[in-house]
Amino acid sequence: MTKVVVTGMGLVSSLGANLDLTWQRLLRGESGIKIAQPFAELPPQPLALVDDHPSSLAALLKPAVVEAIQDASLTIPLGDCGVVIGSSRGFQAQWEGQARTRHKQNRACDRHNPTLQLSSVEMAYLYGTSPATIVAEIIAAQGPILAPRAACATGIWAIAQGADLIREGACDRVLVGAVEAPVTPLTLAGFTQMGVLAKTGTYPFDQHRQGFVLGEGAAILVLESEALARQRQAKIYGQVLGVGLTVDAHHMSTPEESRRWMKVAVKDCLYRSRLDNTDIGYIHAHGTATPLNDRAEALVIQTLFPPTVAVSSTKGATGHTLGASAALGTLFCLLALSQKILPPCVGLHHPAFELNFVREPLVHASQVALCFSSGFGGQNTVLALAKLDHD
Repeated sequence: MTKVVVTGMGLVSSLGANLDLTWQRLLRGESGIKIAQPFAELPPQPLALVDDHPSSLAALLKPAVVEAIQDASLTIPLGDCGVVIGSSRGFQAQWEGQARTRHKQNRACDRHNPTLQLSSVEMAYLYGTSPATIVAEIIAAQGPILAPRAACATGIWAIAQGADLIREGACDRVLVGAVEAPVTPLTLAGFTQMGVLAKTGTYPFDQHRQGFVLGEGAAILVLESEALARQRQAKIYGQVLGVGLTVDAHHMSTPEESRRWMKVAVKDCLYRSRLDNTDIGYIHAHGTATPLNDRAEALVIQTLFPPTVAVSSTKGATGHTLGASAALGTLFCLLALSQKILPPCVGLHHPAFELNFVREPLVHASQVALCFSSGFGGQNTVLALAKLDHD
């Protein structure tokens, strides 16, 4: 089977405007979460913003794409490249802004002309524009374009679909990843109503965890067939192995208590990757810092893996970037493998579970890592990543 490798990475997060700055601040245990009030109608609250104000998808995507391409020693245009970029919330910020404007305009209209025509930009958002088409335009791609949307599981879905395009021979190179600009009045109000937002910060797996903090970010990876990467003597971060994808079919937001289908996703991932549970050195957990998710995820890890496996979540540093979170996690796993150092579980002070948490940056010769992700609707995703045998 064709081996799929990662040759370039780009990242924008609340920790920094590029991959290196984000990674260095993460290793220092810093957090990009700050108290902010971007909307006058809502009270101040902790947020993980990239800038002083909420960002747009395009503003997050472009620098991450450019960095990934430069990191892979490639140049634009990349006409033969596929694109698989996902987002959970998509252009919701634009839609909310347009809705507010439309409401004001409609109220100003007379009774004989209550509805205004959609602009060309609004029509584009409504019909077909996606983060994937933005990226395809940036790199002048003419290959296959996919735009998965699977709540907080979106990032792994995008990477898995991109790897499949290469394995199936559709193309030899694919830009994959996810982006999220979720800080909008409606999103904040909705999550507040659900009671899942933290009051002060994100503390994954901690006894005093409160919930998650919304974060912005974009994570882009260049996937290539190993043959192409070797041919052009590219730097290789690691290999994309197998994936496990299941759904609880239990509840729209609450994880099924036994975590049966998350366990199936883990076992499927290991089977497809030809791995045993003892091969795993590091798990990048979903770790949202909500009471139910952390407890359920800890149960899965305790049940399926030896107690020595190292575990951390990085949402205490980057915030919860929803659909982009697992894409960020995948980049962190690849850096951990290539640099032989594991990132700490920022925000964890008093562990609530008996797991081998990474509390400080840990030098570790892990050869294989798993990235976990879960999403509303009971979605479960697990991705296996490894160093190449002859690297």
